[in-house]
This record gives sequence, C-alpha cells and structure tokens, in this order.
Amino acid sequence: MSSNIYLYFYLYFLTLHISYFRNMATFFRRTIAAKLGRTLQQSDDLFMPALSTVPVFKKQQTADLRLSINILRTKGVLPANGDIQAQAEHLANQLKQDSVVQDIVAGNGVINFKINRKLLAQKILEPFGTGHDGKIGLHSELFHSLKKGTTLVEYSSPNIAKRFHAGHLRSTIIGNFIANLKEYLGNKVIRMNYLGDWGLQFGLLGAGFSQFGSQEKLKENPLQHLFEIYVKVNKEAEHDEDITLAARDFFRQLEQNESQAVSLWQQFRDITVSEYRHVYKRLGVHFDVYSGESFHQEGVQEVVRQLQNRGLLKITEKGTGVVDLSTGDLSNICTVLRSDGTSLYITRDIAAAIDRKEKYNFDEMIYVTDKNQTHHFQHLFQILRTMGHSWADRCHHVPFGLVKGMKTRSGEVVFLEDLLDEARARMLHNMSQSKMTKEMDDPEDTAQKVGISALIVQDFKGPLQGDYKFDWDKMLQAQGDTGVFLQYTHARLCSLIRMNDDVDTAAFDPSLLSEQSGVSILQHLLRYDEVLYQSAQDLQPKHLLIFLLKLCHLTASAHRELPVKGSPQQVAQAIYHQRNSVQGKRQRWMNRTRVMRSCDQDAHAHTYTLTGGIQQAVGVVIAAHLAGGRWYADVGANARLQRRVQGFHCGLKERISLGSGCSFKTSPQHRRCCVRRFSTAGTFGELFSLSW
Repeated sequence: MSSNIYLYFYLYFLTLHISYFRNMATFFRRTIAAKLGRTLQQSDDLFMPALSTVPVFKKQQTADLRLSINILRTKGVLPANGDIQAQAEHLANQLKQDSVVQDIVAGNGVINFKINRKLLAQKILEPFGTGHDGKIGLHSELFHSLKKGTTLVEYSSPNIAKRFHAGHLRSTIIGNFIANLKEYLGNKVIRMNYLGDWGLQFGLLGAGFSQFGSQEKLKENPLQHLFEIYVKVNKEAEHDEDITLAARDFFRQLEQNESQAVSLWQQFRDITVSEYRHVYKRLGVHFDVYSGESFHQEGVQEVVRQLQNRGLLKITEKGTGVVDLSTGDLSNICTVLRSDGTSLYITRDIAAAIDRKEKYNFDEMIYVTDKNQTHHFQHLFQILRTMGHSWADRCHHVPFGLVKGMKTRSGEVVFLEDLLDEARARMLHNMSQSKMTKEMDDPEDTAQKVGISALIVQDFKGPLQGDYKFDWDKMLQAQGDTGVFLQYTHARLCSLIRMNDDVDTAAFDPSLLSEQSGVSILQHLLRYDEVLYQSAQDLQPKHLLIFLLKLCHLTASAHRELPVKGSPQQVAQAIYHQRNSVQGKRQRWMNRTRVMRSCDQDAHAHTYTLTGGIQQAVGVVIAAHLAGGRWYADVGANARLQRRVQGFHCGLKERISLGSGCSFKTSPQHRRCCVRRFSTAGTFGELFSLSW
C-alpha cells in the first residue's frame, strides 16, 4: 500500500513520455554488456544484440533482461559445439552481482538478469537528465542502423465519383499508421492519396451522365447521384452494346484531352475530393498530396516509348501490348496496353512511380493495398527494374487481408460513412444503457470518437495480412483488448491525477515503489524500444497496440491491488517533488509541440467525456493511440462536473496537472478548457492518430 499514489501519478507521466525509457533500456543493456565484455575480454558491442528484455506476466516475478547463449555461439563469442546449458551456467557463475544487477541466474539456454529494484525505479522516475529533450526522436542503440530519409506512403486511394466504400478503411488507417511511424522514426514523410480517377469506368460514367444525369441532383447529393448513374449505366451496358461503345469513346476523348469530356470529369473529381475530406476528418487522417491516375497521361506515353526502345513491348495477335517478364511463364506476361491503344492501371502505375522519383527523390516508397494486388505490385517492381530503375528495390507493397462479416443492422455495409455512423449509434446505445454514464453536452460526439477508436483497435490487433471477422459486440466491449478499454484506462488515470492535485512537494524516494504491481509496469516500459523496433522492421501496428493494451491491463491490476486511500504522506510528497522537478522541462516540450484547443460551453468539437466503463472516469480519451496524436483530457463543461474537479485554479494562476495536460479557466462569459496536445516522443497517439 505504501506506493499506490506514487505509482499512479508516475504511470500516466510515463505513458506520455515513454521515449525516456529507450534511454533507460539502453543504459541497462549497455551496463550488462560491459560486464560480459570484461568477463570474456570481448568488445561490449558483441553482446548488445544478444540482450533483450523479458516479457512481463501478471502476478509473476520475472527477470528484466536475458542473454541468448545461442546468439553468442553464432557470433563466435562462445564455442558453437558443446552443451548450451552448461555454457549458460558456466558464464552465469563467472558474472558477479553489483549495484546495477542484483541477481544473475542461468535459464534454458539463456542467462537472466534482475536489475536493482531501487535503481530501476530511480532511473525511470527521476527528473529527466540533460540528454532528454522530449522531441520525437530515437535514442536507443537499436535504431542507430536504421536509415532515415524521404518516405512516400501511398494509401487509401478510393475511386472518385463514388461514395467512400468501407473496403478502403483498412488501407486508410494502416497507411496512416505507417506514415506516422516513419515520421516518428525521423523520416520526412509524404502522405499521398492516389485516387482512382481514370480508366474505362469513367467512360461508362461519362456516357451514363449524358443519358441519366442531372446537374440539379448533382448539387443536392453529388456522390449518391453519381453512384446511381454508375449502377444504372452498368446494368444497361450488359445488354446494350451501344452504351459500351459510347463509354469507350468517352474515355478515348479523355485520353485525347478533349475539353468537354475533361470538364465533366474534372467536375466529378472536385466533388469527390471535397466529400472525401469530410470522411478523412472524422478518421483524423490527412494527406500531403491528392494525386491520381489522371496525372500521368503524358508519362504513360513516355513509358510506352521506353518499353518499345528497350524491346520490351510486344504486340499480341489481339492487338494488346504486353511485357514478357519471364520466358515461358504466362503468369508473368503483363498487359500494359489495350488493343485500342489506351492505357491500363499498371501502365499508369509505372508512369506514376517514375514521376514520383523525379519529383520527390524518395528513398523508399510504400504502397498500402489489399493482398489481392500482390501480383500487380510484383509486376510493377519487376518492370521498373527491367527498365533500368534500380530504385525499384526500395519500393515495397504492404498487403493486408480482408474483413469478413462487416455489416450494419440494415444489411451489408457498402459505404464507410455508414460504418462510422453505425459505430457511433451502437456506442451511444451502450452509453445510454450504463447506469454510470454521466451527463454530457454532446454524447453523440463522444460516441463517435469512442466508436472510431474501437474500430481501429479491432483492426490493428492481428497481423495485417490475416483476414479477420468483424464483430460489433466484441469491438465495443468496455473490458478486454478493445479501444473502449484503452480509452477508459487513460481517463481513469486522468481522473486520479486531478483528484490528487493538492499534494505538497518533498524529496523523491524511489525505494517507495516496491510492490510487484508497480515493478511490473516499470519492467513493461523497459520493453518499449524493442517493440518499436519490431514495428519499424515489419510495419505492423500489432506490436505497439499489444504493448499498449498490456500496459492497460497492468495498470488495472495495480489499481485493484494498490488502493489510493491510506498512503503515507511522504509517499504523496515524493510524487509531487518529481512533478515539480519535471514541470519546467515539460513546459518546454509543450511550447514546441502543443496545440491549444478551446472547448467553450457551446462549442465542443474535439472534446468528449468517457464515463463509467464506461464507468466513473469523466475525462476524454478517444483515439490518439491509433491515429494521429491528440491527447485530450476534458474536465467537462457543466457546473456539476466542475465542482467535482480538483486541482484547477481559476483566474490568472494556472496549475498544470501532471499528465493530464489540462488547465481550467473561467470568465464571466464562459468556461474554457485548454487542451494541450502532447507530441512527445513515444506517445502512442503519434503513431495511431485517434483523437483523445
């Protein structure tokens, strides 16, 4: 019981400033490597790859780091033959305990190291040293080998003149995660939305609009009207060859840049992009560039000329243009031109890739699409290499699986907005059924943010290439590995911080944190740099999400086992000594990275309350862990809730509550909650882009 408040205040602080632990993990790894180097008279660097942190298990004491004997054998540090267990035990007996390592035990082909518990707490919880500046950057030695440069990420890429299909959700949120991750790793990132704005389907749409279209309906409900035309003209084309011919003729006019066809197409494109921006705003997603297949018509002709000049383009008996990528293997014959000379999707992709390299000089380019396009990208990269573009080796396709059973109560989901509306409606229903739900000014906005968080968490839990079954009930549960549980945990910590904001400051004593529940959290935080490195290697969000959900479960265990009431005064004082010691540096981070948002009584955009379990916590936490980096902790906009908030002073004096990032002010006209954005390195919101 001695360290309960101490644990909670620091836990929230740690989750926001997790980059500091990269330095701590490196410190302990480097210390143990030096010990091994002295013992075996080898360079310390030889041992660093063999040292890793140990996963934490509930209610079970574990070591902090382990040494792989097999890796040492592979590197020639130890003999490759002989009994591996005997080698582990022999080396463990040679190593001595010291002020950093308090226990050394041989395991099954490994050596386990237990860090001095007081030092573990001290190193993580002490005031930041001079080497920490809070910027988004990497300090762990694991990342020294990673190359940094310009990364272009192409994702989302829906087809214009149609409502946003729910099938594009995965590409949008996965691509956004990868863009966030690459940026977090120190790269310059170009976020590109490559719209499907060209092709024979626009010939059909153009031909259909001339027969069934209405400019008035286009203004009233543009995408719905275009969708209805597209469905109707496709149905007519099945038994009317004239419509098919008219569609081919319209697309040929587009490729020949005839003004009337181009003007109508441009109108469709502008309408679509405007509508899509609203959907992206709901998801917390943004793009640097809205490109499209239409941008590369001149480039397509140049590609065709280059293929001809290199002797790569062959004309078949049917008149189509193909590139033979593998002698005798028909699956590797790629069609790049139709018989009428018009381009295909892959032809435009070749031209787009070449143009991007010339325009952005990227160091790597990443395409995020479903796994059914794997063959397409294999052809694309191979053709680029055959054309002499060696940079094609730095182009990558990140494939993902399909979502099964995605539907609303009304039937099969077709459009993404329907899916987001359904998530909001279901979450709103769950909130209304909970007796613990507090009064709020905009429950629909709260429900939308929580629902989107739940959607993204469900999507990111498994391997990207795997298919998964969409399940509304599991997704929106308040307990378990869900977005709702994640947000609830954060809100609960914010509430705890606010309710204990009147503790006086005194000397900081790391020895007070001794309970296993608290130690487990510190051990788990030590693993962060390895988890981040794993995601950096394979671009999978699951590693970071699993890490975060585990942290939430460890926090819940600590909350049950370390009750807040009854802590000795000196424990509470130790907390606030630490709080004050970091406040100046923390303010410096905020000056560079914060975004101030006001939530007046009558304007609640980006502010929401999460209640109950939805339980007792009233505060805001909705989505930053998975989508773009805004942490919100709303103290509420109604007087009843304000009376329950502790630690906020009115007037000119401003008290920064540790971790919550909120200041509360009042004036005769309105109440305002200034919500600070923490773009601190290591904050999961920087990687996952959901709005807290």
